[in-house]
Amino acid sequence: MKRRDRKSRSKRGSRTMGWGKVGQHRDRGSQSGRQIGMGKHKWSWVVKFAPNWYGKHGFRNPTSVKVSAITLKDLQAGIDSGRFVFKEEGGKKVLDLTQYGVEKLISGGDFYTSEIVVKVNAVTEKAKEKLEKVGAEVILNSTQ
Repeated sequence: MKRRDRKSRSKRGSRTMGWGKVGQHRDRGSQSGRQIGMGKHKWSWVVKFAPNWYGKHGFRNPTSVKVSAITLKDLQAGIDSGRFVFKEEGGKKVLDLTQYGVEKLISGGDFYTSEIVVKVNAVTEKAKEKLEKVGAEVILNSTQ
C-alpha cells in the first residue's frame, strides 16, 4: 500500500474520516472482547459477575517466600483424625512432616501426644519447648 493512498492521508481535514456523523467509530463500545465501557453499558454484568472490577487490589511482593507451616494444634488434630500416620523406626514412632508438604512447625495451641519423633525442616523455639515438655523429640532435616 502506498502511503499517499491510505485512508488516513486522503481523509485528513474531514473531521470524521469517513465514519459518518460526529462520534461514530470514536469509542470502543461496539467492539467485542475489549473490556471497555464496564462502568456504563455493561454495568449490570459488573455488579453480578465482577464486583471487584474497579479499585485497587494490592500487589504481590516478588521477593516474598511462602513457607507452608503447621501449628501444634493442627498437628495434634491431624494425629487424632488419622491424617498423619506414624512409621516405626528403631522402636520409635516417627512422623515426617515433609512428606505431607509441611516445612515449618510453629507454636500455637496445645500438644499432648508423647514419645514420638517429629521430622521437619524448621521449628520455632517455643514449639520445640512444648514438644520436649510432653516427651516428644524434634529432628531437623538437613534440607533447608
